[in-house]
Amino acid sequence: MISFNHKVFFEVAQQLSFTKASQTLFISQPAISKHIRLLEEAYKTSLFERRGNSITLTEQGSILYEFLLRGQELERQLELELNTYRDPSQIKGDFKLGASTTVALYIMPPVLSGFRKKYPDVKISLFNRNSESVLTALKDREIDLGIVEGRSKIGQVKSEHFLTDEVVPVCAARSGLTKNPRIDIKDLPTIQIALRERGSGTLAAIRHSLSGKGIKMTDLNISMRLGGTEALKNFLLADDSLGFLPARAVAKELASGELVRLYIDDLTITRQFYFVQRHGDENRDLNASFIKFSKNHYNIKL
Repeated sequence: MISFNHKVFFEVAQQLSFTKASQTLFISQPAISKHIRLLEEAYKTSLFERRGNSITLTEQGSILYEFLLRGQELERQLELELNTYRDPSQIKGDFKLGASTTVALYIMPPVLSGFRKKYPDVKISLFNRNSESVLTALKDREIDLGIVEGRSKIGQVKSEHFLTDEVVPVCAARSGLTKNPRIDIKDLPTIQIALRERGSGTLAAIRHSLSGKGIKMTDLNISMRLGGTEALKNFLLADDSLGFLPARAVAKELASGELVRLYIDDLTITRQFYFVQRHGDENRDLNASFIKFSKNHYNIKL
């Protein structure tokens, strides 16, 4: 078990403030200083460098912080394994999931609801960012399992296919583009286009599909870049640009007629969603159970 001294150090290291750590841990600032001093005496080294009213981790402090990150993860895994040893169906513990925007908003909600009902003793936290940020959070051990667009090529991460999604070109119903909903791919560079931000899996899928048709992103007339699916969708509703959005994200707007689907000849954009987890975590009960439940929900063959 991680000692309370270490927990105090961890909180100070995260906050980089003795005052904030004391408020979070509900102990006095002198007590915080005492716990840090005991650790520094035990390790015979300084863990923080004090500069006026600010502090930073020393090199030794950074090493201790990284080991405590791993230690906390091992503690959680141990608790989970012991809790589920006798009855695997009674899964308990904290589960931190990271998902790219489209997955978090349009794919995961029914899965999360069903999983919560089946395993009420699991506390789920959802980290919603673009694919690059999810991978970073996974590597930094801020989450246990991620769902991203595209297979990860990072060595310490294992990818497992989840499902396939389509990205479709759309515009507002009042846009002049609706007069001719079929677009010759050669005319695409002449049309104002709004896109997601760099690092987005949707953007990567668009780039890949256009590249196969000999069109570079620099060939496009990009009118706007927006961070997030909802931001892009709301922009398109107010503008006359063409935008590429996941079919699941615009299903309601297409049905209501607020958005109109366009068709670009000879261009189909699909993207693959993958579960990503750190190597060595593949057999963790929570990871394995969540992946199995998610695939069963979408009737995907295991």
